Amino acid sequence: MKRLNQLLLIVAIYSVTIFAGCKIDNTSEPGVGSFTTLTNYLAVNNMDLPDILDGWIVAAPAPDDVATFIDTYHIIDLRSSFDYGTSHIEGAVNSTLSGILTAANGVTKPILVVCYTGQTASHGVVGLRLSGHPDAKILKWGMSGWNSTLSAKWSSNTGNVGYDHVNWKAAPGDLTPNAQFDTPNLSTSATEGAAILTERVTAMLGGGFSGIVNTDVLDAPANFFTNNYWDVIDVETYGNIADAYRVKSLTISNLNNLNPNQPVVTYCWTGQTSSMVTAYLTVLGYNAKSLKFGANGMIYDDLHTHKFTVPTNDLPVVN
Repeated sequence: MKRLNQLLLIVAIYSVTIFAGCKIDNTSEPGVGSFTTLTNYLAVNNMDLPDILDGWIVAAPAPDDVATFIDTYHIIDLRSSFDYGTSHIEGAVNSTLSGILTAANGVTKPILVVCYTGQTASHGVVGLRLSGHPDAKILKWGMSGWNSTLSAKWSSNTGNVGYDHVNWKAAPGDLTPNAQFDTPNLSTSATEGAAILTERVTAMLGGGFSGIVNTDVLDAPANFFTNNYWDVIDVETYGNIADAYRVKSLTISNLNNLNPNQPVVTYCWTGQTSSMVTAYLTVLGYNAKSLKFGANGMIYDDLHTHKFTVPTNDLPVVN
């Protein structure tokens, strides 16, 4: 019996030694589980993508309503300092995309972000909405939609390259069925949701507008994960870029329909919604790109809606 007790004691000591050497460390480290931590934080704080895309755009006012419009918003202009100095909306302040959070600091009015076309401004609005300014909006079409003398940035970039391209699938379209993928390996030095979000928003804004030219995608669609951000009826009406998927509505719950191992290119009608989606995905760690000028740059002549036209009312600017 004495020998048995000694043997059991030896086994017990050995077991404790082994398990002590294999102790599970539950301490969170930077970068470990960061994607889940961030997306959980966004979800519980009402910052899922549909929340960010709720009421994010406003059209230029009628001439008689300009004064009220200007008084309603704190306007941040993201164009170059030269173009801002040449002509801007009265009361607007000039900022870079990377400096937009500083420009918004202490602002209590709803913020209106303007740029040349509405595409860079959309990145800015995502940054603002994820940083305590949930009412921030963009000016539809940017300054191109405010005054005809500023419309060249839009009118010079409409076109029909899609219909002439071998990799445009004609109506009724031919979309790729959705599949399941992993989520991104999010790089961050923070461990808490709020801190991760702050770090990622700063990185997104500092990286500048993330856009891609339509011919780059049309020439080599297999090199990208392309998301057609249209309704089904629109694909059936106009067609789609070859190999494109359709993940809409896009939410935190179905992000695994996006492939994090390829550049995720989103295209919409104007490049404004796709810029919003792209900025949000960039915050989450995707290599995301917005197709510049959207359908307006690919199938402009055949568009029935969402079509840029030079403004007929030239709203006032100052210098």
